[in-house]
Amino acid sequence: QVQLVESGGGLVQAGGSLGLSCAASGSVLNLKAMGWYRQAPGKQRELVAAITSGNSVYGDSVKGRFTVSRDNAKNTVYLEMSRLKPEDTGVYYCAADTIWGPHVEEAMHYWGKGTLVTVSS
Repeated sequence: QVQLVESGGGLVQAGGSLGLSCAASGSVLNLKAMGWYRQAPGKQRELVAAITSGNSVYGDSVKGRFTVSRDNAKNTVYLEMSRLKPEDTGVYYCAADTIWGPHVEEAMHYWGKGTLVTVSS
């Protein structure tokens, strides 16, 4: 099993920046993919960004504004968010998987509990 714990959510003004981090513990040796998804009120969950060794993917709405990174030594994935918009508001979930593939556009196997990001206008 893998446990994922997010930190760094909060309230930020539009145009500002915020960073999230997610530490993985447990059976982390085989984790190939880590990433972030979000769910806004009344909307479906969507991919924010996912990363594996040598590759990353971003949701269309965050390209050029958000950056995902990973520290394998610390089993931690980060999300740096800039030029935030009110529509970026939502619960941000950290996720991880032992496989990297097209499915990461939709979901991964392991999930954190989520952290709320609120962007005020």
